[in-house]
Amino acid sequence: MAEIPASEANDLCGAPRSQARTFVSRLLRGLLLVLLVALALPYMLTLFYRVGHPVSAPMAWRAVMGVPVQRQWIDFAEISPYLPRSVVASEDAHFCSHHGIDWGALHEAILDAEDGEDLRGASTITQQVAKNLFLWPLPGVVRKLFEFPLALWIDAVLPKERILEIYLNVAELGPAGQFGAEAGSFYAFGRSAATLSPREAALLAAILPNPHLRSARNPGPGVRRLAGTYMARAQAAGLSRCWDEVRRY
Repeated sequence: MAEIPASEANDLCGAPRSQARTFVSRLLRGLLLVLLVALALPYMLTLFYRVGHPVSAPMAWRAVMGVPVQRQWIDFAEISPYLPRSVVASEDAHFCSHHGIDWGALHEAILDAEDGEDLRGASTITQQVAKNLFLWPLPGVVRKLFEFPLALWIDAVLPKERILEIYLNVAELGPAGQFGAEAGSFYAFGRSAATLSPREAALLAAILPNPHLRSARNPGPGVRRLAGTYMARAQAAGLSRCWDEVRRY
Protein backbone atom coordinates (compact mmCIF):
# COMPACT_ATOMS: atom_id res chain seq x y z
CA MET A 1 0.00 0.00 0.00
CA ALA A 2 1.40 3.37 -1.04
CA GLU A 3 2.41 5.65 1.79
CA ILE A 4 1.06 9.21 2.01
CA PRO A 5 3.86 11.73 1.90
CA ALA A 6 4.54 13.42 5.23
CA SER A 7 3.66 16.86 3.86
CA GLU A 8 0.26 15.67 2.64
CA ALA A 9 -0.44 13.91 5.94
CA ASN A 10 0.27 17.11 7.85
CA ASP A 11 -2.08 19.00 5.55
CA LEU A 12 -4.85 16.43 6.09
CA CYS A 13 -4.45 16.55 9.89
CA GLY A 14 -4.01 20.29 9.98
CA ALA A 15 -7.15 21.12 8.01
CA PRO A 16 -9.63 19.79 10.62
CA ARG A 17 -7.70 21.48 13.41
CA SER A 18 -7.70 24.76 11.52
CA GLN A 19 -11.43 24.48 10.83
CA ALA A 20 -12.09 23.71 14.50
CA ARG A 21 -10.06 26.73 15.63
CA THR A 22 -11.94 28.93 13.16
CA PHE A 23 -15.29 27.63 14.40
CA VAL A 24 -14.37 28.19 18.05
CA SER A 25 -13.07 31.67 17.27
CA ARG A 26 -16.28 32.61 15.46
CA LEU A 27 -18.37 31.14 18.26
CA LEU A 28 -16.51 33.14 20.89
CA ARG A 29 -16.84 36.34 18.85
CA GLY A 30 -20.55 35.69 18.44
CA LEU A 31 -21.03 35.09 22.16
CA LEU A 32 -19.05 38.22 22.97
CA LEU A 33 -21.21 40.25 20.59
CA VAL A 34 -24.39 38.87 22.18
CA LEU A 35 -23.03 39.72 25.64
CA LEU A 36 -22.14 43.27 24.61
CA VAL A 37 -25.58 43.83 23.10
CA ALA A 38 -27.24 42.45 26.25
CA LEU A 39 -25.18 44.77 28.42
CA ALA A 40 -25.82 47.81 26.23
CA LEU A 41 -29.55 47.21 25.67
CA PRO A 42 -30.79 48.63 29.01
CA TYR A 43 -28.76 51.79 28.46
CA MET A 44 -30.16 52.24 24.96
CA LEU A 45 -33.75 51.52 26.03
CA THR A 46 -33.52 54.02 28.88
CA LEU A 47 -33.03 56.80 26.33
CA PHE A 48 -36.49 56.02 24.94
CA TYR A 49 -38.15 55.80 28.36
CA ARG A 50 -38.62 59.54 28.67
CA VAL A 51 -42.01 58.77 27.10
CA GLY A 52 -44.25 55.75 26.83
CA HIS A 53 -45.38 53.11 29.28
CA PRO A 54 -42.44 50.82 30.16
CA VAL A 55 -43.16 47.26 31.30
CA SER A 56 -41.15 45.68 34.09
CA ALA A 57 -39.32 42.36 33.83
CA PRO A 58 -41.64 40.67 36.39
CA MET A 59 -44.68 41.84 34.44
CA ALA A 60 -43.25 40.51 31.19
CA TRP A 61 -42.32 37.20 32.81
CA ARG A 62 -45.79 36.70 34.25
CA ALA A 63 -47.35 37.47 30.87
CA VAL A 64 -45.09 34.95 29.13
CA MET A 65 -45.94 32.31 31.74
CA GLY A 66 -49.66 33.00 31.39
CA VAL A 67 -50.00 34.36 34.93
CA PRO A 68 -52.46 37.27 35.34
CA VAL A 69 -51.06 40.79 35.27
CA GLN A 70 -53.02 43.90 36.18
CA ARG A 71 -51.52 47.27 35.29
CA GLN A 72 -53.24 50.46 34.17
CA TRP A 73 -50.76 53.24 33.52
CA ILE A 74 -51.54 56.51 35.27
CA ASP A 75 -49.66 59.70 34.47
CA PHE A 76 -47.75 61.37 37.25
CA ALA A 77 -49.91 64.52 37.14
CA GLU A 78 -53.03 62.42 37.73
CA ILE A 79 -51.74 60.53 40.79
CA SER A 80 -52.80 61.83 44.18
CA PRO A 81 -49.84 63.91 45.41
CA TYR A 82 -49.94 62.04 48.70
CA LEU A 83 -48.74 58.80 47.10
CA PRO A 84 -45.39 59.91 45.63
CA ARG A 85 -44.69 61.84 48.83
CA SER A 86 -45.36 58.74 50.93
CA VAL A 87 -43.28 56.56 48.63
CA VAL A 88 -40.32 58.94 48.76
CA ALA A 89 -40.69 59.09 52.55
CA SER A 90 -40.73 55.30 52.85
CA GLU A 91 -38.28 54.20 50.17
CA ASP A 92 -35.78 56.95 49.47
CA ALA A 93 -35.83 60.14 51.54
CA HIS A 94 -32.80 61.52 49.66
CA PHE A 95 -34.30 60.83 46.25
CA CYS A 96 -34.08 64.47 45.15
CA SER A 97 -30.48 65.01 46.23
CA HIS A 98 -28.62 61.87 45.13
CA HIS A 99 -27.71 60.90 41.59
CA GLY A 100 -29.12 57.41 41.48
CA ILE A 101 -27.31 55.93 44.48
CA ASP A 102 -27.50 57.08 48.08
CA TRP A 103 -23.88 56.55 49.05
CA GLY A 104 -24.50 57.63 52.64
CA ALA A 105 -27.27 55.07 53.17
CA LEU A 106 -25.16 52.42 51.47
CA HIS A 107 -22.23 53.15 53.78
CA GLU A 108 -24.49 52.91 56.83
CA ALA A 109 -25.88 49.59 55.60
CA ILE A 110 -22.36 48.19 55.22
CA LEU A 111 -21.40 49.37 58.72
CA ASP A 112 -24.55 47.79 60.17
CA ALA A 113 -23.73 44.51 58.43
CA GLU A 114 -20.17 44.61 59.83
CA ASP A 115 -21.64 45.10 63.31
CA GLY A 116 -23.69 41.95 62.90
CA GLU A 117 -27.02 43.62 62.16
CA ASP A 118 -29.29 42.48 59.37
CA LEU A 119 -28.12 43.70 55.98
CA ARG A 120 -30.48 46.38 54.70
CA GLY A 121 -30.91 46.94 50.99
CA ALA A 122 -30.25 50.70 50.94
CA SER A 123 -31.65 50.67 47.41
CA THR A 124 -32.84 53.96 46.02
CA ILE A 125 -35.98 54.37 43.95
CA THR A 126 -33.73 54.72 40.91
CA GLN A 127 -32.01 51.43 41.69
CA GLN A 128 -35.38 49.75 42.08
CA VAL A 129 -36.44 51.11 38.69
CA ALA A 130 -33.27 49.63 37.17
CA LYS A 131 -33.97 46.29 38.85
CA ASN A 132 -37.65 46.17 37.93
CA LEU A 133 -37.13 47.14 34.30
CA PHE A 134 -34.01 45.18 33.44
CA LEU A 135 -32.34 43.15 36.20
CA TRP A 136 -35.09 41.35 38.10
CA PRO A 137 -34.05 37.69 37.46
CA LEU A 138 -30.45 38.18 38.58
CA PRO A 139 -29.34 37.15 42.10
CA GLY A 140 -28.68 39.96 44.57
CA VAL A 141 -24.88 40.26 44.54
CA VAL A 142 -24.60 39.87 40.76
CA ARG A 143 -27.50 42.27 40.22
CA LYS A 144 -25.83 45.01 42.26
CA LEU A 145 -22.80 44.95 39.94
CA PHE A 146 -25.07 45.91 37.04
CA GLU A 147 -27.54 47.95 39.07
CA PHE A 148 -25.13 50.63 40.30
CA PRO A 149 -23.90 51.94 36.92
CA LEU A 150 -27.37 51.56 35.42
CA ALA A 151 -28.95 53.60 38.22
CA LEU A 152 -26.39 56.35 37.65
CA TRP A 153 -27.23 56.31 33.94
CA ILE A 154 -30.99 56.42 34.55
CA ASP A 155 -30.60 59.40 36.86
CA ALA A 156 -28.42 61.15 34.27
CA VAL A 157 -30.80 60.78 31.31
CA LEU A 158 -34.26 60.84 32.92
CA PRO A 159 -35.86 63.64 34.99
CA LYS A 160 -36.56 62.80 38.61
CA GLU A 161 -40.30 63.10 38.09
CA ARG A 162 -40.17 60.62 35.21
CA ILE A 163 -38.15 58.14 37.28
CA LEU A 164 -40.76 58.37 40.03
CA GLU A 165 -43.59 58.08 37.50
CA ILE A 166 -42.11 54.87 36.09
CA TYR A 167 -41.57 53.45 39.56
CA LEU A 168 -45.16 54.16 40.60
CA ASN A 169 -46.36 52.33 37.49
CA VAL A 170 -44.18 49.22 37.69
CA ALA A 171 -43.85 48.52 41.42
CA GLU A 172 -45.76 45.46 42.60
CA LEU A 173 -48.64 46.68 44.80
CA GLY A 174 -50.88 43.68 45.21
CA PRO A 175 -50.71 39.96 45.99
CA ALA A 176 -52.15 38.70 42.70
CA GLY A 177 -50.26 40.45 39.93
CA GLN A 178 -51.30 44.04 40.65
CA PHE A 179 -48.56 46.31 39.34
CA GLY A 180 -48.49 50.07 39.60
CA ALA A 181 -50.37 52.61 41.67
CA GLU A 182 -53.65 52.37 39.75
CA ALA A 183 -54.06 48.60 39.97
CA GLY A 184 -52.84 48.59 43.58
CA SER A 185 -55.24 51.34 44.57
CA PHE A 186 -58.22 49.66 42.93
CA TYR A 187 -57.36 46.37 44.61
CA ALA A 188 -56.88 47.88 48.07
CA PHE A 189 -59.50 50.63 48.11
CA GLY A 190 -61.73 50.15 45.10
CA ARG A 191 -60.88 53.45 43.42
CA SER A 192 -58.28 55.26 41.37
CA ALA A 193 -54.88 56.35 42.66
CA ALA A 194 -55.96 59.86 41.72
CA THR A 195 -58.27 59.95 44.75
CA LEU A 196 -56.04 58.50 47.47
CA SER A 197 -56.12 60.15 50.87
CA PRO A 198 -52.90 60.68 52.87
CA ARG A 199 -53.59 57.58 54.96
CA GLU A 200 -54.38 55.38 51.95
CA ALA A 201 -51.27 56.57 50.15
CA ALA A 202 -49.16 55.79 53.22
CA LEU A 203 -50.71 52.31 53.48
CA LEU A 204 -49.72 51.55 49.88
CA ALA A 205 -46.20 52.81 50.56
CA ALA A 206 -46.00 50.59 53.63
CA ILE A 207 -46.56 47.37 51.64
CA LEU A 208 -43.94 48.09 48.96
CA PRO A 209 -41.26 45.74 50.31
CA ASN A 210 -43.54 42.74 49.95
CA PRO A 211 -47.22 43.07 48.95
CA HIS A 212 -47.56 39.30 49.29
CA LEU A 213 -46.97 39.47 53.05
CA ARG A 214 -48.30 42.98 53.75
CA SER A 215 -51.73 44.25 52.88
CA ALA A 216 -53.10 47.75 52.37
CA ARG A 217 -56.55 46.26 51.89
CA ASN A 218 -56.56 44.61 55.32
CA PRO A 219 -53.62 46.24 57.12
CA GLY A 220 -52.24 44.65 60.24
CA PRO A 221 -50.81 46.59 63.20
CA GLY A 222 -47.32 46.73 61.66
CA VAL A 223 -48.53 48.15 58.36
CA ARG A 224 -50.72 50.69 60.15
CA ARG A 225 -47.78 51.76 62.30
CA LEU A 226 -45.53 52.18 59.27
CA ALA A 227 -48.24 54.14 57.46
CA GLY A 228 -48.43 56.57 60.37
CA THR A 229 -44.67 57.04 60.26
CA TYR A 230 -44.68 57.70 56.52
CA MET A 231 -47.52 60.20 56.82
CA ALA A 232 -45.46 62.16 59.34
CA ARG A 233 -42.33 61.97 57.21
CA ALA A 234 -44.20 63.12 54.13
CA GLN A 235 -45.05 66.37 55.89
CA ALA A 236 -41.52 67.02 57.12
CA ALA A 237 -39.93 70.31 56.02
CA GLY A 238 -36.93 68.61 54.44
CA LEU A 239 -39.07 66.31 52.37
CA SER A 240 -41.30 69.19 51.32
CA ARG A 241 -38.25 70.98 49.92
CA CYS A 242 -37.20 67.77 48.23
CA TRP A 243 -40.64 67.44 46.73
CA ASP A 244 -40.50 70.97 45.37
CA GLU A 245 -37.25 70.07 43.61
CA VAL A 246 -38.91 67.06 41.96
CA ARG A 247 -41.80 69.17 40.73
CA ARG A 248 -39.40 71.61 39.03
CA TYR A 249 -38.05 68.96 36.67
